[in-house]
Amino acid sequence: MPTPHRLLVAIKGGGDLASAVAHRLFRDGRAVVIVEEAEPRVVRRRMAFAQAVFDGEATVEGVRAVRTDAGPAFARLLQSRKAIPVLVDPGGASIPGLKPTVLVDARMRKKERSDSTVAEAPFVIGLGPGFLAGREAHVVIETARGPDLGTVITQGEALPYDGKPVNLGGFTTERYLYAPTGGVFRTPLDIGARVRAGETLGEVAGALLVATVGGTIRGILKDGIRVRQGQKLLDIDPREEPVLTGISQKAQAIAAGVAAAIAAWETSAARRPPAKEGGR
Repeated sequence: MPTPHRLLVAIKGGGDLASAVAHRLFRDGRAVVIVEEAEPRVVRRRMAFAQAVFDGEATVEGVRAVRTDAGPAFARLLQSRKAIPVLVDPGGASIPGLKPTVLVDARMRKKERSDSTVAEAPFVIGLGPGFLAGREAHVVIETARGPDLGTVITQGEALPYDGKPVNLGGFTTERYLYAPTGGVFRTPLDIGARVRAGETLGEVAGALLVATVGGTIRGILKDGIRVRQGQKLLDIDPREEPVLTGISQKAQAIAAGVAAAIAAWETSAARRPPAKEGGR
């Protein structure tokens, strides 16, 4: 593994795309910290470091993440590089104190504008829609499938979220179940469970959730999470051999884009002349 790098990267969010970014940067020798919510609304939890919030730790393709509090334990973990620290901090109040050189907003809010700004770190990167380069982030990474996936955008925005899931086994939107109302999501099932079309998979505030296709649960929110109406709750893979763990090719492309953006920024920063004394 490369030598640890002095540059600290803080990543907002610990979902599957955020985790791919964290994994890539950690493997590249970067110092990385993930900042997550107290109840991560992450569906593909076996591909996400957000699971560490629930279980204390999570492993994705050989890299561990460990839930920790800001303070000595966090500092020791960051220095030892044995795992990626995961801080539970819904409002991101810890970020200014961390003083990251790079901030990656990987929360994938899709149709919402990000509340990040270029003032939060020397270099801010936004993943997907909701960022205007130069305002919410210095650069934006394209997250839509297609020829521009993983592209570093220095002017403008990423493509808008189209809401179209990938086709698996001939099914697209039918694979997903969404919250019919706000409330607490309850389910006895977990990732990897086999389900049948017509089977009741859980409920939200008494409203039953019924599968429209059969297959294997590819992703599902953790039981007991409070959700809002319309939120995605689970994803069914109808294929005979579903992929439930690891880092997807899409996520790898996005992570490569983030790594390239940081490297280009470092090169550019190294070429800048030092500021004159007194700011003149």
